[in-house]
Amino acid sequence: FLLVPAPKSSHEVLKESATDVQVLPNYSTPQKTDSYFNPKMKLNRQLIFCALAVLAEERKPIECLDAFGATGIMGLQWAKHLRSSVKVTINDCNENSVTMIQENCHLNKMKVKLNIKEDDNDEAMGDGEENTDTIEVTKMDANVIMHLRSFDFIHLDPFGTSVNYLDSAFRNVRNLGIVSLTSTDISSLYAKAQHVALRHYGCNIVRTEYYKELAARIVIAAVTRAAARCNKGIEVLLAVALEHFVLVVVRVLRGPSPADDSAKKIRYLIHCQWCEERIFQKEGNMVEENPYQQLPCDCHGSMPGKTAVVLGPLWSGALFNTGFLKRMLFEALQYGLDEAQPLLKTLVYEAECTTLKHFSTHSPYDENKQEECGVYIKTPNTSAESYLLHGKRKSDEVIRNAAKRQKSENSAEHPAFYYNIHRHSIKGMNMPKLNKFLKYLSKAGYRVSRTHFDPMGVRTNAPLAQFKTILMKYSTPTYTGGQAEGPVHLAEDVQAGEQVQAAADGKAEDAEFLEDDKSGVAATTFAKDYPTQCAAD
Repeated sequence: FLLVPAPKSSHEVLKESATDVQVLPNYSTPQKTDSYFNPKMKLNRQLIFCALAVLAEERKPIECLDAFGATGIMGLQWAKHLRSSVKVTINDCNENSVTMIQENCHLNKMKVKLNIKEDDNDEAMGDGEENTDTIEVTKMDANVIMHLRSFDFIHLDPFGTSVNYLDSAFRNVRNLGIVSLTSTDISSLYAKAQHVALRHYGCNIVRTEYYKELAARIVIAAVTRAAARCNKGIEVLLAVALEHFVLVVVRVLRGPSPADDSAKKIRYLIHCQWCEERIFQKEGNMVEENPYQQLPCDCHGSMPGKTAVVLGPLWSGALFNTGFLKRMLFEALQYGLDEAQPLLKTLVYEAECTTLKHFSTHSPYDENKQEECGVYIKTPNTSAESYLLHGKRKSDEVIRNAAKRQKSENSAEHPAFYYNIHRHSIKGMNMPKLNKFLKYLSKAGYRVSRTHFDPMGVRTNAPLAQFKTILMKYSTPTYTGGQAEGPVHLAEDVQAGEQVQAAADGKAEDAEFLEDDKSGVAATTFAKDYPTQCAAD
């Protein structure tokens, strides 16, 4: 963020992504200012911009809404970079914020169309000095504007939970449009205030090693239920849970059939509190005599008492759309969004559940078809006939394509959840390097990848017992002061050569990972959660 001199004003001016915004004093403290601006959310704004840029390539122009404008930084970035491809509306219910948004529009040489009532009486302001782009600024409650008007792209970023605005967001959002929401109530989502999560989301949760992915699935479950009440289904395009926020981006599929298909993916999760093994409950309403049999572990038989809890209801489907993520990465490269690029690369690997480091970053719009979730969908070159006029029902062909896309997700989905390698380490043993361990799991025939949720996490379809077996096989004894702490008995099939090779390749694997993740997003973002382990690695 660069400080630039404020024109004829005592307000501080901040610059982000070639967009200038004035801010009031105490701008980073929402309780003390009307124009809240959080510099730590820059990555969040870049991800949302990439998603909007992808939608703008599918159809033009699109009407997009920033429901909680504050300083108007997000809507200004949309209008400044996407220009005629978008019609931007920035809304805020606070009068001081609306005034600040107007000033920031003029600061960036944008025309302002002011609408402060719930009718169509608009007041045009500004002369459009150098730029003919117009931003509509409204002053009303977010629920009201989303009930009154239809949009192709809606972003919700309230202070705290966004569940109070989901029904209104899906009420009038257009078919195949996108709804993105940023949830900052991480104390409840990350299981620090479990009673609040039950109150807001209707979910029973406990603190687990995979708590960040659990938070993303909680939010998506709430989104799915809100969309289903409006006879709409969803396709999850992106789910990110970082230190300060949980971001979810979904595409809207109108009709009762997509709504039913999405609602069926909300299920309960059985979680073992001893070994942290987990599995989604089987579909169906019949009561099972012994639900513990569904868990792959045998903790209930070997441990006294009750060992498992039921969490949820949660979203059990995929969290990523590979094709959409690749197109987002292309847009990030086009607009020079440096902070979003390494995270998007990690998300592509995670969506495909692979450790391969090579994929093409050329324009995905060069071809007539684009693959998403294993199914070819039409791209802008051939989609002019697919998107009908706003407000009309889609054709039978588009309905069939959407159904095929959702059905194909079952075969292309990444494994649910991940294991933390430090959580399951063996006492008295040195674990292999993480990237080396991923190769061992892959050689054993399992799908495997790293995850953005946890820098020490491993997303794999291997059961926990097999995960521990392979980890034990390639671990080496710990030595202190040149002497072993004690005799450590390894599995009989452990080869001494494999142990030496695992230790020798450690530095090379670290160098390879650091080169792939030059900005250090995976390392720095989560260092606070595992400071000791991250420093050791």
